[in-house]
Amino acid sequence: MGSSLQPTLIVIPAFNEEESIGAVLDEVRRHLPDTDIVVVSDGSSDGTASIVRQSGFRVVELPLNLGVGGAMRTGFKFALRNGYRSVVQLDADGQHDPTMVPRLVTELSQADIVIGSRFAGSGDYKVRGPRKWAMGFLSWSLSKICHTPLTDTTSGFKALNLRALNVFENNYPAEYLGDTVEALVIAARAKLVVREIPVTMRKRLAGQPSHNGLRSMIQLARALMALFFGLMRPIDTTRGM
Repeated sequence: MGSSLQPTLIVIPAFNEEESIGAVLDEVRRHLPDTDIVVVSDGSSDGTASIVRQSGFRVVELPLNLGVGGAMRTGFKFALRNGYRSVVQLDADGQHDPTMVPRLVTELSQADIVIGSRFAGSGDYKVRGPRKWAMGFLSWSLSKICHTPLTDTTSGFKALNLRALNVFENNYPAEYLGDTVEALVIAARAKLVVREIPVTMRKRLAGQPSHNGLRSMIQLARALMALFFGLMRPIDTTRGM
């Protein structure tokens, strides 16, 4: 493990990503050759896990699809049991640039959770219509709850320090949008410090995004539910708080 990221673990949640996972791992190995990685195959029925093993990386296979939240909770437990003090979440579809990982980790000296934002001044990532309205509402609401300006509260590109890992090991929600919206509410309730930095997001290597007007409105409704559950959910305080 390179000293600049020691001891950090990159966790990659992956559900049926055989078309992209190999290229993602190759890119991470090229730019971060000494950084430890584990892929959590989230009930994949394709060759995702086999490709990870063939690439020489560790993989944890879940028997059922639990969603990103469930996969990341598995990754947090793996990190804590193996002595890591921080985790970076990296998507398996190639949208996240691994060269930004050191910047996320460096910012952990000032925060417990660092979010890579698509809208904080880097790159030209754009959203429009109902999806833009939904994301704007979430950013406004969660900025108030977390007491810090946030522009991209649904970003999955983030770093978490040991204090955050201890909170989320038993409290990270697995429901849709729980790993982003509800998790930030839980972080605020646990008095974790949240910050964001600008990052550049890329097009996914394979598959198609599933956003449209109707789906965005459904996403907003679900996000409101995630906010509610985040405010009401009991938090396990046996570790890290």
